[in-house]
Amino acid sequence: MTAAPPDTRITDFLAASGWQGARRAPLAGDASARRYERVSLAGRRGVLMDTVPGDELSRFIYMTDWLRSAGFSAPDILARAPQVGLLLLEDLGDDLIFDLVTRDRAREGPLYGHVVDFLIALQSRPPPDVLLPLEGGQLAHLTELTEKWYPHRATSSVPLARTIATLFDALDDGARVVSLRDFHAQNALWLPDRQGMARLGILDYQDAVRAHPAYDLVSALQDARRDVDPQIAAAQIARFCTQAGYDPSRFGAIYALLGAQRALRILGIFARLCLGYGKPRYLEFMPRVWAHLQANLRHPALDDLKQLVDAGLHAPSQTMIEEMRQKCGTRPTP
Repeated sequence: MTAAPPDTRITDFLAASGWQGARRAPLAGDASARRYERVSLAGRRGVLMDTVPGDELSRFIYMTDWLRSAGFSAPDILARAPQVGLLLLEDLGDDLIFDLVTRDRAREGPLYGHVVDFLIALQSRPPPDVLLPLEGGQLAHLTELTEKWYPHRATSSVPLARTIATLFDALDDGARVVSLRDFHAQNALWLPDRQGMARLGILDYQDAVRAHPAYDLVSALQDARRDVDPQIAAAQIARFCTQAGYDPSRFGAIYALLGAQRALRILGIFARLCLGYGKPRYLEFMPRVWAHLQANLRHPALDDLKQLVDAGLHAPSQTMIEEMRQKCGTRPTP
C-alpha cells in the first residue's frame, strides 16, 4: 500500500509568508478543533492557527480587523490563507491574566480592574451590524445542551430553556453591546508596554455577538477555571455599573440570570465533551461552575429557575464525576 503524501499545507504556507524553515512548537489548545503552534525565525515570533476553513474563521478575521481598527490589542494577522484554514498571528506573549494572578494574588484586583475598563471601552462602541443577536430565544436554545447531556435527578425533562427565555424577557432592559462571549482570564493577556486599552490583549473572539452588557462581565468574573475573590468581583460589578451608568438593582437581576444561563450551558458542554467526545479533563471544573450557578440562583428574581434546578439536576459530587469519567466517550453525538 502506498503511503499517503504528507500534508504540506503548513510548510507551504510558512514558506510563502516569508517564514520558511521556522521552528515550530505546539501551544496549549482549547475545547475547539483549533490548533496553535508558536513559530520562530531569526528573532521573529508568531502564532500559527490551524483550523477548519469556513464561517468561524471568517468571523475571526472580521473581528480581528474590527477590534484592531478600534484600538484594541487583538493579534495582528501577519499572513492568511483562509481557504486552507491557516493564519499566522502576532505573538502577544505568555502573560495571561490567569497565570499572573495565579502567581501573585495581590495583582488580582488591579488586573481585573483593567479587564472591566476594557469591557467598558469595548461596549462604548456601536456593535457591527454583522454580529448576530444573542436574545432570550438563543440563550434558551444554548441551555438545551444541559437538558440533553447533564445528569438529571429524574427521567422527565427539566424545562430549563423555556424558563430562561421567560425570565430574560421579563428582566431585559434592551441594552445591546459587542460581546466577545468566551471572555475570561485565559483569553486575556497583560501587555504593560502598551498604552490605555491596548494593554489588554485578547484572544478567541470568533463567536462575538450582540448581547446584554452583563454577558461578558459574567464570563470574566464567573470563570470556570479559577476562583475570583468575591470581594473583588463585587467591587468590579459595582464599578462597572457606576461607570457605564446602569442601575445596580436592575443590572444585578439580569447579571444573575445570565450567570445562571452560562453556568448551566457550561455544565452541559463539559458533560458532552466527556461523554460524547472522550475529553474528561473538563470534569474537574464542574464543582466550581455549579457553585457559580447556586450563587446566581440565590437572586430572588430567579426563584422559578432555582426550583427547577433543585428538583431536576444532580450536584456534581465526586461520585457523579467519577461515574461520568467511566462513561467517557460512550455516548454517540449527533
